[in-house]
Amino acid sequence: MTSPALDLSAVLPPPRLAQLARDWLAEDVPQFDPAGACVGSREVTATLLCKSPGSVLAGTPFFAAVFAELGCRVEWLFPEGASLGSEQVTQVARVRGPARCVLLGERSALNALARASGIATRCRHLLDTAGTAGWKGTLAGTRKTTPGFRIVEKYAMLVGGVATHRSDLSGMVMLKDNHVWACGSVTQAVRDARAVCGFSSKIEVECGSEEEGREAALAGADIVMLDNFKPQALHAAARSLKQQFPLLLIEASGGVTPDSLSQFLSPNVDVISLGCITQGCPVVDFSLKVPRPPGAGPSAPRDGLLPHTNGATSPGDRGSSPSNDIITTLSSPMSRRDFAF
Repeated sequence: MTSPALDLSAVLPPPRLAQLARDWLAEDVPQFDPAGACVGSREVTATLLCKSPGSVLAGTPFFAAVFAELGCRVEWLFPEGASLGSEQVTQVARVRGPARCVLLGERSALNALARASGIATRCRHLLDTAGTAGWKGTLAGTRKTTPGFRIVEKYAMLVGGVATHRSDLSGMVMLKDNHVWACGSVTQAVRDARAVCGFSSKIEVECGSEEEGREAALAGADIVMLDNFKPQALHAAARSLKQQFPLLLIEASGGVTPDSLSQFLSPNVDVISLGCITQGCPVVDFSLKVPRPPGAGPSAPRDGLLPHTNGATSPGDRGSSPSNDIITTLSSPMSRRDFAF
């Protein structure tokens, strides 16, 4: 698990962040934004709310990059990786800028934040399971990611505390069953891969049996993945391979879920990779709310607009404020809806 003091956003190249934000906005607004003409360019302060208690906040650089492209400013009330606690509704950030720009960037920014936070939250729960069992190995994600969105999902893994595994085909050599069958044997596949990648890349071989794992180790593989093994068979094969090849890394993968993870934990298994980190992972429920301007009617929200009250708002202000009105309003069962479709 990474140090809480480590600034993970530093792994994201600023030009890449800016390009992602431009691409997302171009996809969402390819031509005109008619609704933008309705709200105009008056300065507003929108409040970002989390309505999924116990979630981990992740993806703030992507959220901020969207609004930076639109000339808006984001003030965070929690740091990246923070647990958002048990409150039904939690204020997470404030976004300031022209109304039309805040609302134009709303959905793209929320999509990235919701997806990243969902992945980070699942990662944190998986780590808790492994830590409770006293397991000392590494949990890792996979390449089962959303096309065009991988950098967000892999970054969320880092925030959640798990390893990203390889980010792409260039990052490490993984010889799967199809590679082996195309080459003719595990041994030939490893030899051919080593001739190309040299000393600078590790070679991992997906193995369906202990015998294949032994062949891969003898051929010079650095990592053996025991794929789709039942827990009991996994423990026996991993123990046998570790006895013969103490320096060999053993990875388990296939069929591991949050509910079954504890069954796969073993002192002889170094890495467990899980596709469920990105596949079927729930998103975190965020919404962005703009207060009503003075004289706009009753204080009850309608169509996602929020009551307006005068007075400054700050993270420590417990008095009447737009943010506190937002929380009071959204606590009502009839108003817990996200109108930003």
